Amino acid sequence: MLTKRQLVILKEIVRLYTESGQPVGSKKLLDQLPMHVSSATVRNEMVHLEDMGLIEKTHLSSGRIPSTKGYRYYLDHLVEPSGVDASDLAVIETSFDQSYHQIDQIIAQSAKILSSLTSYTAISLGPELRDARLTGFRLVPLGDHQVMAILVTDNGAVENQIFSVPQELDSESLEKAIRIINDQLVGLSLTEVIQKLQSDIPQLLTHYMITPTGFLNIFGNVLKKAAQERFYVDGKMNLINPATVKNVDQLKSLYSLIDQNDDLAKLIGVPDQTIEVRLGDELTSDLLRNFSLITATYDVGDHGKGMIALLGPTSMPYSRMIGLLDVFREELAKKITDYYTHRGDE
Repeated sequence: MLTKRQLVILKEIVRLYTESGQPVGSKKLLDQLPMHVSSATVRNEMVHLEDMGLIEKTHLSSGRIPSTKGYRYYLDHLVEPSGVDASDLAVIETSFDQSYHQIDQIIAQSAKILSSLTSYTAISLGPELRDARLTGFRLVPLGDHQVMAILVTDNGAVENQIFSVPQELDSESLEKAIRIINDQLVGLSLTEVIQKLQSDIPQLLTHYMITPTGFLNIFGNVLKKAAQERFYVDGKMNLINPATVKNVDQLKSLYSLIDQNDDLAKLIGVPDQTIEVRLGDELTSDLLRNFSLITATYDVGDHGKGMIALLGPTSMPYSRMIGLLDVFREELAKKITDYYTHRGDE
């Protein structure tokens, strides 16, 4: 347990280092403390904090900086989210004030806004796609035995993919198969559609084609793509920071990590809290040892929950970032709710 004075000193070291990026010496700290203590007392308390592993000395200065353990303690016990500036709120509202034709456009825009506001890398994930419902499926002939498969869901998402059609599938059989899909599956969630595709639908299709495998592969592949979680990332250039990235190879590896949906899904995980901060060894990759990840979930009622996140240096200003994310997730949820309401009125 830390004493009250040690708590104040640790909090002040975090604040000063966050603001200046420079190690904090006892003299600087003494000038900023909200209490009257001697310089000897400050130095002694800094020694105690260092012995506990909460602050550490750098090679370049006699001052101290928060350690990863110190940041963890600060986040668990001391951080106080700050209010959002009126100018930041105006930027959020103005930037979201556009016409959107697909839910993914809102999600992509949210990452762009958040990255612009913070100068960090922003990651955004829409509400659970598997809860979306199928509203239509069709095939558009392209010639040379190729078709474009188009799948539409009730959240406004349109997924399309080009396939080569097996020789044995004639156009009449395809039309009958499409009719079965639309008659039997429209209105079901994508999760239910996937289940039906493995049980009832193959048997129905055998009435119209010798082997339904070719058609099922086409529909199954575009369905899988529609149901897949899609992360939107903006501000990758913000990863270029001497405090976090030491060389070009590390930067390339970081870019590769955030370009892969599966790697991002592992990194984000399933947050236990509405807003959560993980840092250093708590993250899934050694590449992120000098990074922090702040995740925030947002709720759009019957349409599910989504997530937004910020990836930045361990020394990011947590009070401002946590306060900003808290307001941002509410604005994003509001915009998505408005989108669904507008679609329902059409």
